[in-house]
Amino acid sequence: MKIKDYLGKKITIKIDRPLGTRHLKHNFIYLLNYGYVPNTISDDGEELDAYLLGVFDPVKEYHGRVIAIIHRTNDNDDKLVVVPDGVNYTDDQIMALTEFQERFFKHEIIRADIEFNSLIPELSVSNIETSKYFYEDLGFKIVYERPENKFCFMQLENNQIMLEENNGNWNVAKMEYPYGNGINISMSVEDVENLYKTLKEKQVKFFLDLEVNEYKVGNKIFQDEEFLLQDPDGYLLRFNK
Repeated sequence: MKIKDYLGKKITIKIDRPLGTRHLKHNFIYLLNYGYVPNTISDDGEELDAYLLGVFDPVKEYHGRVIAIIHRTNDNDDKLVVVPDGVNYTDDQIMALTEFQERFFKHEIIRADIEFNSLIPELSVSNIETSKYFYEDLGFKIVYERPENKFCFMQLENNQIMLEENNGNWNVAKMEYPYGNGINISMSVEDVENLYKTLKEKQVKFFLDLEVNEYKVGNKIFQDEEFLLQDPDGYLLRFNK
């Protein structure tokens, strides 16, 4: 498995240098949990190393998502960057958090190539942080951000959306709640029943509870299991198989 194949995947890492421990040779303190992926071999002949970000207590093992690779340009010992679900860090943040060790090497951050859908809705929202939290709770992951523009690109399976805090630039009329009145954004997911169950346990308010509806397409009748809910600005979201 090539190291780039880990990008975006969930893996389990063993932590052999927990947060707060001291490097035996160079005497610096590990400011993050640091470990390796068991049963792997990296280019330096050792197991593939990984930084764990977003966990603030020492741990022995962790199952998280790989968001980036730290590629050392003057060494053959690249590192994975692992985070909890729903957590993301910018390149600058990764650089700053790993500086305690990476300052000894020339390096760059590698991310997964983004395959953009042909159609991607961009939603003007009243508060970018509130909307990001809401969509992360639905299972969306942050692909990238432009914090200075209060912009965020997010993805759930093959569904992509862009969020930007309303700045008035492209408004064709006064923005009033509910935003997007008359539109529902339809998104297909692999397990709509499980997503509905998860959201119900989180006490999400549904516009339409999970049900099976029939739709005529040409001479055929298709059944679609679906539910609907509204985001904080009133955009109507429809999830189906």
